[in-house]
Amino acid sequence: MTVEVSVIATSSLGDRSYLATDGRVAIVVDPQRDIDRVLYLAGAKGVRITHVVETHIHNDYVSGGLELARVTGAAYLVAAADTVGFERTPVTDGDTVPVADELRLRVVGTPGHTFHHLSYVLDEAGPDGWTPVGVFTGGSLLFGTTGRTDLLGQQHAHELAEHQYASARKLADLLPDGAQVWPTHGFGSFCSASQADAPESTIGREKEANPVLRLAADRFVTETLAGLDAYPAYYAHMGVANAAGPAPVDLTPATRADAAQLRQRITAGEWVVDLRHRKAYAASHLAGTVSLGLDGPMSTWLGWLIDWGVPVTFLAETPEQVADAQRELVRIGIDRPAAQATGVPEQWATDASELRELAMADFPALAAAWAGNIPAGLPAPQVVLDVRLTNEWTAGHIEGAVHVPLPDLPGRLADVPAGTVWVHCGSGYRAAAAASLLANAGRDVVLIDDMFGRAEAAGVRLTSAH
Repeated sequence: MTVEVSVIATSSLGDRSYLATDGRVAIVVDPQRDIDRVLYLAGAKGVRITHVVETHIHNDYVSGGLELARVTGAAYLVAAADTVGFERTPVTDGDTVPVADELRLRVVGTPGHTFHHLSYVLDEAGPDGWTPVGVFTGGSLLFGTTGRTDLLGQQHAHELAEHQYASARKLADLLPDGAQVWPTHGFGSFCSASQADAPESTIGREKEANPVLRLAADRFVTETLAGLDAYPAYYAHMGVANAAGPAPVDLTPATRADAAQLRQRITAGEWVVDLRHRKAYAASHLAGTVSLGLDGPMSTWLGWLIDWGVPVTFLAETPEQVADAQRELVRIGIDRPAAQATGVPEQWATDASELRELAMADFPALAAAWAGNIPAGLPAPQVVLDVRLTNEWTAGHIEGAVHVPLPDLPGRLADVPAGTVWVHCGSGYRAAAAASLLANAGRDVVLIDDMFGRAEAAGVRLTSAH
């Protein structure tokens, strides 16, 4: 028998779930809330889900584990030490869970990302006994990094970083070098202390590449805490929802809104989000909307920017794009959009006066403008606004720029100095959201749609905070 482990990636949130099977039964690890993806995969493989396991009470998404266990009749394994509002199979460090005749899970306590975090070693039986195939590490040992330790409050970050170090060492000592490492976080998730350095890994590779297995404890703790930046505000709601027991999701289409209703929603202060690419948004959009394209981590930034509970309406070219956005939002606990509209901006406006354009530029244009050669059709930059996060700013930024991280911008629009604003981020995605917020506040704005890594070569002067 060979165990097969399939990855179910949620790239928009930077997470992975897993389905492990012997060809007959299956284990699902850390499922996202839209469980239809998992059920489809199990059906395609012709296997029965008998166990659903959580490595921890998640802070970055609403779990589908409870509903998946209910639908399939599977045992739902959750840390015994976690207080939850539902029935589950409580497990703790040292437990062995039989899955099939030749398949089992061993539970390993790996606190650090949370206090009660668990990892699960997947063993298969062979002629010489049980052999560990790999370990589901959740937010513990990741690819080239570890899970962040401050999500339960800054007051616990140092203690949890020490636990994280010990947990990683525990796994490295427990498992052979060839054992696979299957983390949940680290692929763009803000739950990760830094980003994954590989698409897959083993215990042996982590011993060579991962700072947690190469540094002394004190240095690891110091470097981990120093590297932590802000994380999405909506995380505050995720752990609460997961501990209580999330409800099933409703992915049926949202109510359609006509042009007059869209205007009413904008006037009422609701969020109307344009899901098209920022270049399409710049060419023409409905005034008062916010640009958060489906080509980027839309749900992360929307969930971070809005006041929790404010109604959200989606604008998109096709119904399929709205459906994709709905799926993204249920994963972070925004269950139903208030409304939707599809088509083109002319269909969303009551008249042409409600349509706007957004000026776009790149870093060569900024350098030229500063040299006195303002590109045709663009206003001169009087303010350069950097909306990247603090760690990005500290590592290097444009000389003379103003820094307001995108998550802070809705509440700090008045802090942006007067004059025409040229706004940038690392790629253009966050800058588009910022530019739309600024334009909605009546500011003259130019979106710098360019990679920050090209700025210096384009002739833009950079400096650092060091």
